[in-house]
Amino acid sequence: MRIAVIGAGVAGLATAKVLLQAGHDLAVFDKAPDVGGVWSATRRYPGVTTQSSKAQYSLSDFPMPEDYPEWPDGKQVQEYFAAYAARYGVDRVLRLGTEVTSARRDVDGRWTVATTVGTEVFDRLVVANGVFCEPMVPAYPGVEEFTAAGGRLLAGTEFHDAEEARDRHVLVVGYGKSACDVTVPVSEVAASTDVIARQLLWKVPRRIAGVLNFKMLLLTRMGEALFRYLRPRGVEKFLHGPGNGLRRAMLNSVGSVSVRQFGLERLDLVPAGTMEDIVRGAIGLATEGFFEGVAEGRITVRRDRTVTRLLARDGKPFAELSDGVQLPADLVVCATGFTQGVPFLAEDVRRELFDERGNFMLYRQILPLGVPGLYFNGYNSSFFSPLNAEMAAVWIAADIAGAVPLPEAGAMRGAVVEQLAFMDAATDGHHCRGTKIIPFSMHNVDEVLGDLDLDVTARVRASHWLNPVDPAAYRGVTPALLARLAATAPEPGARVLPFSPAVEESERNVAG
Repeated sequence: MRIAVIGAGVAGLATAKVLLQAGHDLAVFDKAPDVGGVWSATRRYPGVTTQSSKAQYSLSDFPMPEDYPEWPDGKQVQEYFAAYAARYGVDRVLRLGTEVTSARRDVDGRWTVATTVGTEVFDRLVVANGVFCEPMVPAYPGVEEFTAAGGRLLAGTEFHDAEEARDRHVLVVGYGKSACDVTVPVSEVAASTDVIARQLLWKVPRRIAGVLNFKMLLLTRMGEALFRYLRPRGVEKFLHGPGNGLRRAMLNSVGSVSVRQFGLERLDLVPAGTMEDIVRGAIGLATEGFFEGVAEGRITVRRDRTVTRLLARDGKPFAELSDGVQLPADLVVCATGFTQGVPFLAEDVRRELFDERGNFMLYRQILPLGVPGLYFNGYNSSFFSPLNAEMAAVWIAADIAGAVPLPEAGAMRGAVVEQLAFMDAATDGHHCRGTKIIPFSMHNVDEVLGDLDLDVTARVRASHWLNPVDPAAYRGVTPALLARLAATAPEPGARVLPFSPAVEESERNVAG
């Protein structure tokens, strides 16, 4: 089939690689001039690094270079994805610097995709533009007056060089990982650096007590099991039943360690609640140097406050906070989240995509209900986003081949509604319109592969309970599916591109 993929981030690249290997004809569109999505040079802010460690942020059959640090920076991650695209021939089907302006489903079931270059028709469409595609910048009153006085208001992804902050008064709005990441390099050159935090969030140390890598706790199946899932099973039933006290002690002890390790009481930065509540906001890795900067006075955190308006005073730009304080603000950097949008899809398609609250209605985070021939990938933001995207790509390839035994439409809709209701309760509604599955990353992988009767062996799964999940253990999944599809192809001679290296070894880890 001829298939269009919108987006050349990790989800788009993984989808393209799997579909090319399945023998399809691809075009991958991205308005950026390079691959990488959020890691593109056009979107990288100073100080950005991965949140998961490099092994856990890798694709299954393409490990990150050994000389990369444990938490690679944005440039390194972008170069890694570019190398992946070149290794698997995805670079040959890329249409970079090409924005998709509209995509509509025709009466014959195919898709007409219009771009800034031209219009083409495809048999299938995969949306992989990402859940962090459009930064959300608040509409502050007074922005015109503020700008006229020389002030600048921009999203974090629009701030690319810390030198822009040199000798300036800078406000960083937000307290998530991106806000803290950008604050550290800014604070090293700015005249003043204030962080405006509407709500403090728990930060997980990269090394707990300065020794234990956080991946040994949260990036394991045991770490995921500490949070109650919709359908608990096995050990999870114990942890959320008779072992609930032990579970809470394990999780909240990390919070106690964080308070001591970072001196949060002394800095007046202890978040409300317990570490168990971390899933209800944003699970953030602590930025190296952030709390040290607060302790040294280079960074001031204005907790429990918001920016209410921007203004000019004596011809200079200022920002007024919710407590009435006015701060000089030559530069206001908003690390205030993103909107999840698909404005290029036709109105009739968008009506089918969302529930009454604007949540995406996606079965397995992939398949929209009532829109044949359309798939989503990357709408399952997780601790293991590359692995989740890769397994979703396998699912898409299988469904295109008619090899996914889907429930009837009513059952699928019921499953989506049930999942959204659960995530509402689990995250207090902080699930990015249904696109964030943290902390239930591996549950999503298990469900996707369960549909295909493919999975790693029980031995490998057991090893991931106490050791960090290793995406490389899943490198045999794609070859196993492709071999199955080739064996059941209706026409002999169907083209299947060569599998990746180490297939024979990796298939021993795959059951199904």
